[in-house]
Amino acid sequence: MAEGLFARLSLPEGLRAVTGAALDPAALAELRAEAMRPSLEAVGRFDPERVRRRFLDGFDPEATLAVYEGAGLVGFLVLRPRTDHLYLDHLYIAPMAQGRGLGAVLLRAVQAQIATPLGQEIRLIALTGSASGRFYQREGFVMTGSDGIDDAYVWTPNTP
Repeated sequence: MAEGLFARLSLPEGLRAVTGAALDPAALAELRAEAMRPSLEAVGRFDPERVRRRFLDGFDPEATLAVYEGAGLVGFLVLRPRTDHLYLDHLYIAPMAQGRGLGAVLLRAVQAQIATPLGQEIRLIALTGSASGRFYQREGFVMTGSDGIDDAYVWTPNTP
């Protein structure tokens, strides 16, 4: 089902999308650990094995889209369709590719090319106090709640 969603996604020139059986879950788990390290260390909660295991335990190749620049993995996202919304379970950019706007490019593509045509809002959670929460707010997400560990966000498409 999610792979069908990704068929709608067009990425800028120079970026290549991979989904399904061609994915390397171990490489994605490693990228996640590297990307999350600074935020989790800041709150004293970085456990690299736990970070990798949490991803691998829920890995769904059909809901996962990896992004490559040349031969290098630069990021990935996991988008899970729900009955009344899309759940952005993961969006990570490799540390060496951060700061170039790639996360915004991917998120805006999902918003414009997948969520808006479907009339679906996007929901997600982000670590409380992390840079990712500020990123999502810049991209039009609104915080809807917090449990003190994670903040919940929602983005609603401007549909007629």
